[in-house]
Amino acid sequence: MSSIVNVVLPIFALILLGYLCRRIDRLGPTAASEINRFVVWLALPSLLFTATATASWEQIWHPGFVLSFSVGCLAVFAATLAYRMTQGRSLVDASLDALSASYANTGYMGIPLCVLIFGEEGLEPALVASLLVVCVLFALSIACVEAGLHRDQPLGQALRKAGGALIRHPLVVSPLLGVLWALTGVPLPAPLAQLLDWLGAATAPAALVSLGLFLAQPQTGRSDGVWPIVAIKLLVQPLVTWLLAFVVFDLPPLWAYSALLLSALPTGTGPFMLAEFYRREAALVSRVILYSTLVSLLTLSAGLYLLDL
Repeated sequence: MSSIVNVVLPIFALILLGYLCRRIDRLGPTAASEINRFVVWLALPSLLFTATATASWEQIWHPGFVLSFSVGCLAVFAATLAYRMTQGRSLVDASLDALSASYANTGYMGIPLCVLIFGEEGLEPALVASLLVVCVLFALSIACVEAGLHRDQPLGQALRKAGGALIRHPLVVSPLLGVLWALTGVPLPAPLAQLLDWLGAATAPAALVSLGLFLAQPQTGRSDGVWPIVAIKLLVQPLVTWLLAFVVFDLPPLWAYSALLLSALPTGTGPFMLAEFYRREAALVSRVILYSTLVSLLTLSAGLYLLDL
C-alpha cells in the first residue's frame, strides 16, 4: 500500500495545485485549455518522438506481452465504444469514453510502480506498455473522433477530411517520425535530445495541473456513467489481460505480473487532453481520471496482496 501511495500522492498534489490556482484566481478561466494545448502540441509529441526514436527492437518485441496488454486495451476500448453508443452517445464522445476505460496511466504510475515492485527488470515491460498506450490507443481514438466529426458529410469528403486531420495530428505524427528516425540508426544530436527531454518532462505536471484547473471550474457538461467506466477500467481490463497473459500465452512471471499490474492502473490524463483539444465536454473524463485514481489505491493494493508481490 505504501509504495502505491508514494506514487499516487504527487499526482494528486499536482491536480490540487491546479485546482487551488484556479480557485484563488492565480490562473485564469482559459488556463486549463491553454496549458493543455501546450501539452498536445509540444510536450507530449516531444515525449512520443523521443520514446520511439530511441527505442530498440529488442526492447519492444516481446510478442506475448505485446499481445496480452494491447489486446486487453483494444478489447475494452471496442466494448466500451459499443456500450456507450447504445446509450445514445455520439461516436466522438463514445470514443473519448472508450479511451477513458482503456487508457492506463502506465507512464507516470506504471513505470515507478513496476520498478518499486520488480526492480530494474520491471522497467522494460512498463516502457513497452507505455509505448502501446500512447501510440496505438491515441491513434485509434483520434481516428474514431475524426470519423465522428465528419460522419455527416459525403463518404469521400469525410474520409479525406478525417484522414487529413489524422496525418496532421501531433500525437500521430510525432511517434511516426520517431520510428522513421530510429530506422536510420542515427543517434539524436545532443542539443535536440536535450530540448526534447525538457519538453517531454513537462508533460505530466502540465497535464495534471490542467486537469486541476478544469475541475475547479463550474461543471456544466454531462458526467453520468462515470462509475461504469471506472469499473471497466479497474476490474474488466485487468481481468481480460490476466486471461491472456496467464492462460492464453502463459508468459514468464515477470512479464505476466507486469501486464496484469499495468492493465489495472487507473486512467491517465490522455483522454482529458483529447477532450479539451477537441472542445468536447470533459466533465465525465476528468471525473473518471480522478475517481479511478482514488479507487485504485484499494484495487491495486488488493491485487498486490492477492498476488503476494
